[in-house]
Amino acid sequence: MNRKAQVAALCVLAAVLSLVGLRWLTHPPGASKPAAASSAHAKYVDNRQCLACHADQAGQWQGSNHAMAMARPTAQTVRGDFGDTAFTHSGQTTRFSMRDGKYLVSTEGPDGKRADFEVAYTFGVEPLQQYLIALPGGRLQALQVAWDTARSRWFHLMPDEKTPPGDVLHWTGAYQTANTMCLSCHTTGFEKKYDEATGSFASHWSEPNVSCQSCHGPGERHVAWAKDKAGGKGKSGAADAHFGLTVSASLLAGKRQVDVCASCHSRRSELSPKPAPGEPRLDNYLTALLTEGLYHADGQQLDEVFEDGSFRQSRMFEMGVTCTSCHNPHSGKLKAAGNAVCTQCHSTPGNAAFPSAARVYDSPAHHFHKAGSAGAQCVACHMPTKTYMQVQARRDHALRSPRPDLTVKLGTPNACNQCHADRSAQWAAKQVAQWYGPARAQTEHYGEILALARGGHPTAGPSLTRLAADLKQPAIVRATALDALGGVAGGDVDTRIRGTRDTDPHVRAAAADSFQSTDVGQHVASLAPLLKDRVRAVRMAAAHTLSVVSRSQLPPESQAAFDAALAEYVAAQSVAVDMPGARLNLAVIHQNIGKAEVAERHYLAALRIDPDFTPARANLAGLYNSQLRNADARRVLSEGLKRNPAIGELQYSLGLLLAEDGKLPEAAEALAQASRLMPQRARVHYNLGLALQQLGRRKPAEAALLKARSVDPGDAQLTYALVVFYAQGGQREPTMRWFAALQQMAQTDPEAQQLLGALRTGG
Repeated sequence: MNRKAQVAALCVLAAVLSLVGLRWLTHPPGASKPAAASSAHAKYVDNRQCLACHADQAGQWQGSNHAMAMARPTAQTVRGDFGDTAFTHSGQTTRFSMRDGKYLVSTEGPDGKRADFEVAYTFGVEPLQQYLIALPGGRLQALQVAWDTARSRWFHLMPDEKTPPGDVLHWTGAYQTANTMCLSCHTTGFEKKYDEATGSFASHWSEPNVSCQSCHGPGERHVAWAKDKAGGKGKSGAADAHFGLTVSASLLAGKRQVDVCASCHSRRSELSPKPAPGEPRLDNYLTALLTEGLYHADGQQLDEVFEDGSFRQSRMFEMGVTCTSCHNPHSGKLKAAGNAVCTQCHSTPGNAAFPSAARVYDSPAHHFHKAGSAGAQCVACHMPTKTYMQVQARRDHALRSPRPDLTVKLGTPNACNQCHADRSAQWAAKQVAQWYGPARAQTEHYGEILALARGGHPTAGPSLTRLAADLKQPAIVRATALDALGGVAGGDVDTRIRGTRDTDPHVRAAAADSFQSTDVGQHVASLAPLLKDRVRAVRMAAAHTLSVVSRSQLPPESQAAFDAALAEYVAAQSVAVDMPGARLNLAVIHQNIGKAEVAERHYLAALRIDPDFTPARANLAGLYNSQLRNADARRVLSEGLKRNPAIGELQYSLGLLLAEDGKLPEAAEALAQASRLMPQRARVHYNLGLALQQLGRRKPAEAALLKARSVDPGDAQLTYALVVFYAQGGQREPTMRWFAALQQMAQTDPEAQQLLGALRTGG
């Protein structure tokens, strides 16, 4: 991962990054909301009121990771060695000590000078503990040097990085600000309260940990209900049935119960300044799909994605298994030891709630390992781990069967070779085929299709279409297929239209987002109904996509809904305006609706937060180019390349801009750099070839055009370019060869037909 991709790995349960890729996931229009009372006016109460009445649950919760998610530093809560110890990283020494009962950290501050900083809060408890430092402007900053509670040592969370003061990844930088990155999942009733004008926080929370009300919602009504009940004034109806709780977990089942946990245990960004438990999760959060960089092509965890996205790929999730089927909701511990947690269902007679699971699995006849060995543990094969934050091994919750054959095909990891590291993936695949039959190794997996899309393979479109329409696949997989289909040239539009009417919210919302790659004006009728969807993120997805068309193109009955949904979109991004991703989203939406000055302001704000945030820099250059401000565009790109010349996107954008300005030698140089940095981008090679051709450098131009065609043989324009290139050079044999290739493509490709017609008419 590059250094910016590691941002989410900086806090124990951080999951609040604004996702630049905008992946919308929601609930369907017809779905009923969780059985819960409204939390609109309920208030949080002192958690001690909960613990006083619910002694059994309190005993389980106290001492849990949730209870110790965050705390004031005391002898009981601090795990690190503050006995004048030191840790050195990249030449900088951090010292930990105590004075007058305060826990102090002596290290490099935001101005580059060494100073003593008092620990404001402990953060997490095992297998590591971080420390939050209070800085001016209400900021709580997460120290990058953490305590390894298992090995009793200090260590650095990003050992390969050297981040100077002013860098967003320095412990005092924007990407280490716990108010934005961490606190919503480590506190109860959190409100960030960021003031854009002053750049400061006035953050507030009800409890400095994950308390009862983090899951059950504000407790004011429940306390009142309990008092009435004790006084003989019991109520009836819904309020009594729910005990006055916003969320009564015992009344929630299946996916609704998972939503309560997933509000934190997922890779997501926030859409609401103060989400409350019990409200539809995807009204308040934007959850990531199985996108490249976050997940392997086969859906295995890659970046720090937490549990939800993996679990939603599993058969168990589809069958109604919940987090509390395996975990005690109050202690967080597993309900049983070892394989016993699985054999609650996967045994005979099994669990009546899941009769299809009633079969003997905890046997060498199934797992082919010695009974009681490490390989005989269910989790060894079905929940392999990946280590995050240097020391925290987290299990993949997709509960998938090992597929070493996919390792051979795709290079994805597999559980077999995680244990048998001295053996090859081919060996592991052969063993699986011997044990379970050759059909296991031949079964197509959705990862093979997503890998085609990621690699830009010409067959990706039809394969994605088939995957998106396959109702047997998990919703998150179908939504990911639709999202990928939107990025494929000529991606099937009918499948995306059907997706907008899908009963599953994830699929429907991803379908709406996928239309951004098409002529949206032709599909207003399919998208307009989503502006009135009952779920906020669906409405926002539709408004975002439709923002590229003029308001007058919308049906009159949809225009007010568009305005409202667009306002929701802007409000949702405003929750995170201290982060560059949200600024980028705001810039794009304002640019779409013709407010260029506002867009420019947000692009510049994004770059002030993170000068290396490439999407904002590239888009700002594009905005300047559209305003005929090419000198400003070149300056913006050159500034970025001065900071990091290895960013291929910026080299490519600069090359195109220079070519437009007639500076062909400089353009060719930038495009050549881009082609080396992005060898799988066919259009980069294509444009390099055109620039070299105009410069009269035919040999390297030919090589670049042939490279473009080899990378993407399905792009008719690349074949057309070769026909023109050889024809202009008077080379009859290659001209006719590539003309024949274009004729062959024209049998099924409308674009190829048009290009062929242009050649025949001398175009």
